[in-house]
Amino acid sequence: MSNLGLIHVYYGTGKGKTTAALGLALRACGAGLSVGIVQFMKGYPYSEVKPLLALEGVELVQTGSPDYIYKGKEKEMDIKEARRGLDVAKAFLSAGKDLVILDEISVAVDFGLISEKEVLQIMDSKPEGVELVLTGRDPSEAILDRADYLSEIISRRHPYDKGVLSREGIDH
Repeated sequence: MSNLGLIHVYYGTGKGKTTAALGLALRACGAGLSVGIVQFMKGYPYSEVKPLLALEGVELVQTGSPDYIYKGKEKEMDIKEARRGLDVAKAFLSAGKDLVILDEISVAVDFGLISEKEVLQIMDSKPEGVELVLTGRDPSEAILDRADYLSEIISRRHPYDKGVLSREGIDH
């Protein structure tokens, strides 16, 4: 059976979009596939970075400031970092990675760091045989329309609503 190279979008308000994408990366790694991951707006050293970098066949590039970015208060550096991530994503695709994950890319679009048009161009020019995953809240209808897999992750309850802050190893 040949690998068609489909497009996945993991989106919604719930926790687990990145986790689902990284689970797919782990599965792909176990099958001997090459994986390229670009994390947009994640300059902070999240707990998944170290073990991902230890996996054979995985390349991970984080982009963004180590500080939280507030919508409407983006800095030039935030835009530069998102552009760098877009360039890395294109390089992963042209290098023939089997799986390319663009983590939080729809948030980067929502914040105006990159354009929807650029993301659609990446989706439309994806080489055959490359599996492409996009994650983040609120992707546009055009992005959703181009996907083969749509997985909406909805938050029904979250500890943050009761004042529980993000916990290392669980939430970041």
